[in-house]
Amino acid sequence: MGMIVAIDGPAGSGKSSTAKEVARKLNFTYVDTGAMYRAVTLATLRKNIDIENDKLITRLARKLDIRFRWIDNVHHTFLDNEDVSDAIRTSAVAAMVSPVSAIPGVRIVMAEQQRAMVKNDNIVMEGRDIGTNVFPDADFKFYIDADIHVRAKRRINDYRKIGQSLTIEEIVIELKKRDKIDSSRSHSPLQKAEDAITINTSNLSFQEQVDQIVSIIREKSD
Repeated sequence: MGMIVAIDGPAGSGKSSTAKEVARKLNFTYVDTGAMYRAVTLATLRKNIDIENDKLITRLARKLDIRFRWIDNVHHTFLDNEDVSDAIRTSAVAAMVSPVSAIPGVRIVMAEQQRAMVKNDNIVMEGRDIGTNVFPDADFKFYIDADIHVRAKRRINDYRKIGQSLTIEEIVIELKKRDKIDSSRSHSPLQKAEDAITINTSNLSFQEQVDQIVSIIREKSD
């Protein structure tokens, strides 16, 4: 098994873009677990499955083929061979991804798939329970956090890219709701692993947070 770098944190903390760039700089494979849960949520919404039907959603999750592919230096998410990179980032999916990802059966299925992705590659995997549940023995664990209003400002830019207009206030409410669900769910809740290094990105530039993580990995790997 190669080296595993686990990066966890709440929505909008900057962990996805940071993890992606860290992986690129180190020439590691990047796995976006949040996109996997969003893909399950998108499939659930498309099939009009009741959000409280845990068994049916878990059964659906087990059947889905979720893959990642780099196209022109952009990381794409494919659901059953369909590029859903934009579809999984809509506010409709964002509103439902926390309840779907709180389903124990869904988390078990996704964790199985995430572990199966690790063979001999060095990987950077980001999510909410990578260092605590999926890979508790990861070589490096980071917990990325930021002030909620900073997180909302970052998320508003994500929505603009796909043509959706939400106010900062609306996004703060959405993030608070997601944080509550993510941190209080019964199975593998969002929490900082005891041995994780905390990186607060509120006052860091994107390059500073990437460089900080890369330097720690390189320094301890030498």
